[in-house]
Amino acid sequence: MSVGRRIVLRPSAPPATVFDVALLDLDGVVYVGPDAVPGAAQAIAEAARRGLHSVYVTNNASRPPGVVADQLRRLEIPAGDGDVVTSAQLAAGILAGRLPPGAAVLVVGGAGLHEALTEEGLRPVTSMDDDPQAVVQGFAPEIGWRDLAEGARAVRAGLLWVATNLDLTVPTTHGPAPGNGTLVAAVAAAGGRPPDEVAGKPVPRAFSDAARRAGGRRPLVVGDRLDTDMEGARAAGLPGLLVLTGVTGVTELLAAGPEAHPDLVGHDLGALLEYHPEASAGPDGSGRCRDAAVSVRGGGFVVEDPGRDVVDLLRAACAAAWTAPAVLDPQPVVDAVHALEPGAPWAR
Repeated sequence: MSVGRRIVLRPSAPPATVFDVALLDLDGVVYVGPDAVPGAAQAIAEAARRGLHSVYVTNNASRPPGVVADQLRRLEIPAGDGDVVTSAQLAAGILAGRLPPGAAVLVVGGAGLHEALTEEGLRPVTSMDDDPQAVVQGFAPEIGWRDLAEGARAVRAGLLWVATNLDLTVPTTHGPAPGNGTLVAAVAAAGGRPPDEVAGKPVPRAFSDAARRAGGRRPLVVGDRLDTDMEGARAAGLPGLLVLTGVTGVTELLAAGPEAHPDLVGHDLGALLEYHPEASAGPDGSGRCRDAAVSVRGGGFVVEDPGRDVVDLLRAACAAAWTAPAVLDPQPVVDAVHALEPGAPWAR
């Protein structure tokens, strides 16, 4: 590295040889909708052969882990039932640490929460008439007004309230739809206060608890989102790998604040098997990664050399953007990415 340059993305040997557990997000990383991300199954299997165990960490509380694992296996993705960690399990774990064995817990949610509570030795109920000692809320498509009203009644009564997550939306084939965060907000408005605790991402304990369940000593968070995956990884003090198969595109990544910067950036889960080069920033506002070079001049990006690898170009642009004094128009970088990889869905 030349004098005066600052490393922004540090070099790394293939993550499958450095870490012992990958805490993988699901939608946008392992699958998109009903289909596996191309190459995901092969990358996960090869990473396992190199010593990296994959655990699937999801904010979706509606389905039990076994149901999620069945879906993964149908997609030929290696997964045992114990390899899936849901926000329902994390929420149940919080409650088990705060309540006596056998305590009744009001459930505003679906089968995933009922099963998780039972496995923790707690008793799920659906009415305040059953004298619950706490209330837990997680998304399920069958939740109706009566469920939310019963939850608000519990909250007004002062019961311990744990939410599985605060994701405002859930993905559907027709676009975003109201998620658990939206429903939690409705209960909070009627109940007069926010949840006492949140279990899922980006809360740091979501990652530390998932790593503990997996027995991992050197975990790596892998995700496609800055706000849940990467921000949560940083808050938990864990390294994060951002893959470009989901929601994060060029524009969002270049504008990311330091609280959400990934440690590694890869095209897809094949990045678990690849060497990650250094990306550095110069005092003149330039960014470089191998033969890709991006500079900042006149308040905008200039792609000096796109290089041969589209991800190297993005790494170089991150180095320039993350050390720039202001958010810049990403269009020159977006155009250069399109030129190297026409039709790339993340070039946006």
